[in-house]
Amino acid sequence: MATAMELATAVAGVVAKHCTDVVMSPGSRNSPLAYALLARRDITVHMRIDERSAAFTALGLARVQRRHVGVVMTSGTAVANAYPAMIEAHMSHTPLAVISADRPERLVGTGASQTIWQQGIFGRYAETQQVADEAAAEAISFDAGQVHINVALDTPLVPDALLEPVGEPRRVGPGVLARGALAGSRTGFVDHGVVDIDLTRDTLVIAGDEAWEVPGLEHVPTIAEPTAPTPFHQVHPLAARFFAQSEVAISHDGGDFAASTKPEQVVVVGHPTLHRDVMALLADPDITVIGLSRTDTFTGQPDLHGSRVNATGQPTDTWIKICEAAGEVGADTVRQALAEEQFGFTGLHVAAAVCDTLAVGDTMVLGASNPVRDASFVGMPFDGVDTYAARGAAGIDGTVSQAVGVALATQALRADEIRAPRTVALVGDLTFLHDINGLLIGPDEPRPGNLTIVVANDDGGGIFETLEPAAEPVRDVFERAFGTPHGVVVEKQALAYGANYRRAESLAELHQVLLELEAEPDGITVVEAVTTRETRRALAQRLAK
Repeated sequence: MATAMELATAVAGVVAKHCTDVVMSPGSRNSPLAYALLARRDITVHMRIDERSAAFTALGLARVQRRHVGVVMTSGTAVANAYPAMIEAHMSHTPLAVISADRPERLVGTGASQTIWQQGIFGRYAETQQVADEAAAEAISFDAGQVHINVALDTPLVPDALLEPVGEPRRVGPGVLARGALAGSRTGFVDHGVVDIDLTRDTLVIAGDEAWEVPGLEHVPTIAEPTAPTPFHQVHPLAARFFAQSEVAISHDGGDFAASTKPEQVVVVGHPTLHRDVMALLADPDITVIGLSRTDTFTGQPDLHGSRVNATGQPTDTWIKICEAAGEVGADTVRQALAEEQFGFTGLHVAAAVCDTLAVGDTMVLGASNPVRDASFVGMPFDGVDTYAARGAAGIDGTVSQAVGVALATQALRADEIRAPRTVALVGDLTFLHDINGLLIGPDEPRPGNLTIVVANDDGGGIFETLEPAAEPVRDVFERAFGTPHGVVVEKQALAYGANYRRAESLAELHQVLLELEAEPDGITVVEAVTTRETRRALAQRLAK
């Protein structure tokens, strides 16, 4: 029977074959794993006090690396703290490996301290691989995208002396998986076959998260979400209202004309989720919907589906002009609204400032709710900017931790650059406060050298101002149940966690702060943009018109 250290050493050896990084939280039961992993020179270990933050930091690392990143924790509820990150990993097809320490099976169900039923804890999101001996350790598989390795460790847990270092330091690039690929599959992605598409029919592409550049569709007008590749003919998402109508009067290049604007077919690439008007096109019975996916998931219920296209013909000049004109109306509407003083300084203004100050080579992390939608409204995606957002389950969970993970992975991949590459995260105040522990990084741990976290602080849930709960008939309970003002002093929170702090109360101030941080980065800086949500509903209505 192997000792706990022998078993942990065997597990660490297998992990090293698949992971370059692990994020670990302290504990007693997982101490053999800690000793074994810290002895490996071919693994970078990141320590985090909070298991939930650890799991989301690993998820951020994995989004960039496109390979498994390990999360290591002790037994009991520590394991359950990784559940939200595992769900997001599963839904976004991002590789993630939870390596949990457990008590010997004889203690499960006996009331032993920190002992729960860990086998199968992640349900359908990850199958548990139970490891109680070296043979089971050697059989560990990383074939699935999401992996749970549950290691039963018996006492004694601490070796007589520290282990001798093993392995050699390594610097590796991102994994072989392309974006939109099913992480962990042997082939890299799921191939659902070829779909024939006649592009002489009026065709619109909707590209969401996990989208890729589909050969044959390069010149088709495309509504692209911020995390999708930048299309050649990019169409603003507000134009979806035009495409829902059979005929619209359009002004373009100095002329006015009536045009048939409803597409005959829509091609959905990846996993779009952001805009209701865009998603409504998928439910239009007059439009043929073609779904393209390289994972096991298709958005909606497409009439046809595949992973590749056999495209014939080309979009007509008339259709291209219609899409360009509709897109210009959408983009112009946003910029005109931003210039109107009646709306004050809103989260949409913050997104505009952030996006206007991005440069080629920057990396962007977008929080859920308003920030990712606002970024879409002001023109993202951009060429040369890698953009990440949690669109699998589309929650605000762990966004700060993921931003830290993305920044760490990005600077590790570009370690030869004179200064750390720039990562900018745009989040709302509730998203920031929900995961402020993501800033809790020990003094001896790898730290991002150039991470700016812009917090659009409207003191509550601004996303709900644009939704049904903000309507007048039910407005009386809005503030308590949906607005949820908090009154937190963001500066004190940021400084308490060792981050730098800057403040902006106007669009001009925010521009200036961001340009200064671009010129002279200083580790992790939290930029609080003090905004209003009182005008968000009116602003949304202005954009809709």
